[in-house]
Amino acid sequence: MENIKYDKKDLTNEVLLDLYKKILKPRLIEEKMLILIRQGKVSKWFSGIGQEAISVGVTSVLDRDEYVLPMHRNLAVFTSRDIPLYRLFSQWQGKADGFSKGRERSFHFGTQEFNIVGMISHLGPQLGLADGIALAHKLKDEKKVTAVFTGEGGTSEGDFHEALNVASVWDLPVLFVIENNGYGLSTPTNEQYRCENLADRAVGYGMESHIIDGNNILEVYTKLTDIVKSMRENPHPVLIEFKTFRMRGHEEASGTKYVPQELMDMWAVKDPLENYKKYLLELGVLSAEADVEIRAAFKKEIDEHWAKVQSEPLIEADLDEELRDMYAPYEHQVFEMGEETHKIRLVDAVSEGLKQSFERHPNLVIMGQDIAEYGGAFKVTDGFVDLFGKERIRNTPICESAIVSAAMGLSINGQKAIVEMQFGDFVSTGFNPIVNYLAKIHYRWNEKADVVVRMPCGGGTQAGPFHSQTNEAWFTKTPGLKVVYPAFPLDAKGLMNTAINDPNPVMFFEHKMLYRSIYQEVPTNYYTIPFGQAALLREGSDVTIVTFGAGVHWALETLDKNPDIKADLLDLRTLQPLDWESIYQSVKKTGKVIVLQEDSLFGGVASDIAATIMENCFKYLDAPVKRVASLDTAIPFVKALEDQYLPKGRFESELIDLLAY
Repeated sequence: MENIKYDKKDLTNEVLLDLYKKILKPRLIEEKMLILIRQGKVSKWFSGIGQEAISVGVTSVLDRDEYVLPMHRNLAVFTSRDIPLYRLFSQWQGKADGFSKGRERSFHFGTQEFNIVGMISHLGPQLGLADGIALAHKLKDEKKVTAVFTGEGGTSEGDFHEALNVASVWDLPVLFVIENNGYGLSTPTNEQYRCENLADRAVGYGMESHIIDGNNILEVYTKLTDIVKSMRENPHPVLIEFKTFRMRGHEEASGTKYVPQELMDMWAVKDPLENYKKYLLELGVLSAEADVEIRAAFKKEIDEHWAKVQSEPLIEADLDEELRDMYAPYEHQVFEMGEETHKIRLVDAVSEGLKQSFERHPNLVIMGQDIAEYGGAFKVTDGFVDLFGKERIRNTPICESAIVSAAMGLSINGQKAIVEMQFGDFVSTGFNPIVNYLAKIHYRWNEKADVVVRMPCGGGTQAGPFHSQTNEAWFTKTPGLKVVYPAFPLDAKGLMNTAINDPNPVMFFEHKMLYRSIYQEVPTNYYTIPFGQAALLREGSDVTIVTFGAGVHWALETLDKNPDIKADLLDLRTLQPLDWESIYQSVKKTGKVIVLQEDSLFGGVASDIAATIMENCFKYLDAPVKRVASLDTAIPFVKALEDQYLPKGRFESELIDLLAY
């Protein structure tokens, strides 16, 4: 393999030298870290030695307020943004001057201060995240580019293909950066893909692409300068495949024994730092004496900042802070209900809440399949395009994962986002970014996820196993999410408005059977209902019924059929946060509790409610806490089978048995 051939074009000596310093600094930091890891003073390290020119080149052509989404091998992104070294070192050591309060290690963090959004180990979602950030720039008519990194291994993930497709369809100015460094951990490229070049994949998405020598800093910098300029002038996505090599292990503990030595030797001669240094010396831009001085200054800075971190105290566990930081701070905004009402269905109430929220929040965007001109599968957004335009009411390709990730990107870049799942069942294909990105991001690095995911759900309509699930327990199990499940139109509208105001991720369940069967007088004005407050629909001293969603109406039917039963009927309305105070208060009064849910029994919300009541109200109970739920099977299609599956028919007998205990 030939040595690198450089062409400085019209770059000034100042730029040439600046690029050298930007490559040198992370290399010297890495050399320090490799010593420290052998000494046991650093727990883990992902080396980018040999790949610095890519990180430096990409970051250097971006404006400081343009976002970059790096991986764990892109130290030079962070140093090129001039993050103080002691803050990086503190992050790696899990100390308070880092960016994540000791909750994340290495490069799993972001910082709005430096417009960097850190990775998660699942890799793929950050590609869709870049789509969302770029979309926000486009909506605000800002001529900005967003750069996102992945490796050749990451291109095998479905999120990669989804994100490229969305960016292409929406003409988003995203620079997709593939660092093709030969190995995904130990898996070589010939076991990862069979196309000749990963850049060729762009053709299938109607996207511009380029192959660039990732070890040649001048080729990286000059070509990207032109590419990024064109992306700003005419917003569109570009895929770049950088050919490079990983000179060390996936992380230091894994080593490189699986790499043929001749391959290591071949790439060693293409070291981006040593080759560029030699070139600058020959050019006279750099002298040996100046190089010694530059290195000495960097080493001094590194040592001083490392010493500062060593004197920094260890983080002490604070239970209140840990629990509090799962959610972004939010004080409920009270908007009272007006006196003027109209009788509408639950589906109309959801639509009205959305419409009034769109009027109230000019930065609000909704995304989903067929939601624009068609108005959505349930016509919730019918007419919205005429009112708010296609930029804010966005039809999406069928790619839930990329769209949820894009919603997170919109939030990062100052927008509010709603994602409509065509059916709540389909959320499974967007599960990863919900539970691993949206739910955890505030805890990880203090960033909000201002996203509402709408979930048309539930049985009773003979829609079968793929269109009838009520899967709230998937999300109540995940700290960091809020879960809302209204049973009435009035609640649906007020809670929807609150969900959109709240900067935290909200899973908003909308029962399909209730959409057009439940009517109620609903205030015509914009109003909000706070989360975490159950509604006491009936009062009595015989028993406490705790339920939500369709279960509320089943319970009401049962009580109407049995007027001699005097029950407290609690409609939870929100499942996270949950109104424990109202539950405990009712249990202490009645002494008997039955919890009704539509979901199958095992692992459902009812189980946690029952267990928590037993733990906290045992001395007040006159009978075991009863749970009633659907069968532990998938939900079937045929009416007779669905009726057997759902708990509606069993609830009455179970309630009577409990009262007789």
